[in-house]
Amino acid sequence: MSEAIYGNTPPFLGAINGVRNDFDHADVLIYGVPWEGAVTWGDYTGCELGPKVMRLSSARYSGYLPELEHIDVFEHFQLADLGDVDVVPADVGETMNRIQQFSQQVWSKEKFPIALGGDHGITYPIIAGLAKQHPEKKIGILHFDAHYDNMPHHEGQKYARSTPFARLYELDAVENQSLYHIGIHGPRNKPETGRYAQEAGAETITITDIREAGDIRKLAASLHEEASKHVDVLYLSICSDVLDVAFNPGGPVDTNGLTPYELLTMVHECTSRGVVGMDFVEVYPQQDPSDVSSHFASTLVLYALAGLAKHRA
Repeated sequence: MSEAIYGNTPPFLGAINGVRNDFDHADVLIYGVPWEGAVTWGDYTGCELGPKVMRLSSARYSGYLPELEHIDVFEHFQLADLGDVDVVPADVGETMNRIQQFSQQVWSKEKFPIALGGDHGITYPIIAGLAKQHPEKKIGILHFDAHYDNMPHHEGQKYARSTPFARLYELDAVENQSLYHIGIHGPRNKPETGRYAQEAGAETITITDIREAGDIRKLAASLHEEASKHVDVLYLSICSDVLDVAFNPGGPVDTNGLTPYELLTMVHECTSRGVVGMDFVEVYPQQDPSDVSSHFASTLVLYALAGLAKHRA
């Protein structure tokens, strides 16, 4: 077993411990953002435990994917785990600043960063860090989610888990016509959220659009192509609840979502065409005694990296 990143927690997927060891020769930088914001809802709380439990669950896995032409991801990439952003639970603004500063330092390394959340509010400061580090670049986003997460605020809170894409619409570096909300479905969306996306110029691909497209590989390729037209880089952000709850007991309850095959295939197709980094958010281990959703994170990351290896080859 690899050296613990902290406590009893190993680095993700057997990565180098980037907290204690030099990671200049690593290709992929993993970091946790153990943040659940000031706004929670109902019984769903505890996603700040996500990075820890995803790391613990990852200890079971190799990098070998026989179903993807027998690729061993670890033959292509060295991973380093940088530990967690030092969040301040009582201070939303300070935490957003710390996430942005941490991510900006990660972006400066010119590696492939993967953030493990945490709630979806972390995506805004991560991309703001990219914009600060590379002000010359225009950014597009492929956002897989059941929900738009684009409310202007939640009870006055601008950095809640339901607001990050409202903030990203406002970020000059983000090209809204290259921001795709993919997999949107279900009545936990509000009528105004679709309107906000349309008014911002963002694109919506619903679960019905995906199902009726037929060939999801061609659909993913088309989405990547269209999103890439007006930007320099594409970022990938995935909320666990884009999956149907049958496959995602550690995420918010949303039915009629994607299957693991559908999500993994689309992610692989997107990364095989090039993305600059990614996050996976909204895993709530306390709701999931078997840690199914935390285990899924390893497969998701490996499929993304398998696609990245194909792109670089």
